[in-house]
Amino acid sequence: MGQCYAVIDIGTVTARLAVSEVADGRVTLVRKISTICNLGQDVDRTGVLAPEACDRVVACVAGYVATARELGAGMSACMLTSAARDASNSDNLLVRLRAVGVEPQVIPGEIEGRLTFLGVAQDFPGKKILVADNGGGSTELACGRLVTEPGAVAAPAMPVSATSDLAAPANPGLLMDLVVSTDVGCRRLTDRFLSKTDPPAATDRADAHAFAASLFGPVVARLRELGAAPEALVVTGGTATTLVAVTKQLVPYDSAQVHLAQIGRPQVADLEERLGSLTAAERAEVPGIQPKRAPVFLAGTVALGELMGQTGFDMMTVSESDLLVGMSLALDAAARGTASPVGWTPVFAAL
Repeated sequence: MGQCYAVIDIGTVTARLAVSEVADGRVTLVRKISTICNLGQDVDRTGVLAPEACDRVVACVAGYVATARELGAGMSACMLTSAARDASNSDNLLVRLRAVGVEPQVIPGEIEGRLTFLGVAQDFPGKKILVADNGGGSTELACGRLVTEPGAVAAPAMPVSATSDLAAPANPGLLMDLVVSTDVGCRRLTDRFLSKTDPPAATDRADAHAFAASLFGPVVARLRELGAAPEALVVTGGTATTLVAVTKQLVPYDSAQVHLAQIGRPQVADLEERLGSLTAAERAEVPGIQPKRAPVFLAGTVALGELMGQTGFDMMTVSESDLLVGMSLALDAAARGTASPVGWTPVFAAL
């Protein structure tokens, strides 16, 4: 029997809870909940977290803590990502979150990328993959592989620009070529380019593509300089899972049909054209799209379509073994006092 942990990921659009048992390096999910809280509401324009957005997040996390306790989780870790990194008043939210029973941390984009890669790579042992964690405010790109042969020695990831002093991953089989966070997210693209008219003009979609290309392009170039040649593109995040739900018309949502599903570049392009002609209200009626995600889903589709174009992959695999799985493994290492698998140790709280 493993230890039961709760991990909470507070993203720009969605706040998520995973309660899992971890034993011998394997994560078994007990319960997973996602709630669209839109913490990143207006952050790209104002640089601050809106009071009503913080209220939504605090209420959501309080409910998550109660659920985790009911399910028997003994410890929790709580991470905030892009919106909290960008906002000047994030400390106020952290104080409120501590009051409901968690120890929140705003994590750097590189750590976010490493944790996501660790989670995704559990399904791809021995395979060099490029993992893209496409969120509301950013997209983290990580290339490497989880090796299984004896004697493998970990190497630190090589970010495009170093942003923090991080130890090399301690997991002897996690070999990283590159980890970088880019400011390409569905909330950010919507606010900057796709909210002028409803539906957005084709020229505004083109501008969103150009912006994404300007940030993805240098990362792809760096991969080529490093001689990294990933065999597959694996994508996580709400846009990616919703793309599968829409193409398969999954109502209700079915994780079993989403995890490790594949989507081709023509499908993504066709869906972008279809969505681009609809208003946000009309997109909310499309089977497979959560109504609260409808306003930002077109921008997420633009981002992933551009990513496929820049990387040259005609197919992407969608994974639900993401940041939450990586966080669970990092929390287990911290709780046991063993070396971190990603070179960074989370702060945790007893539940």
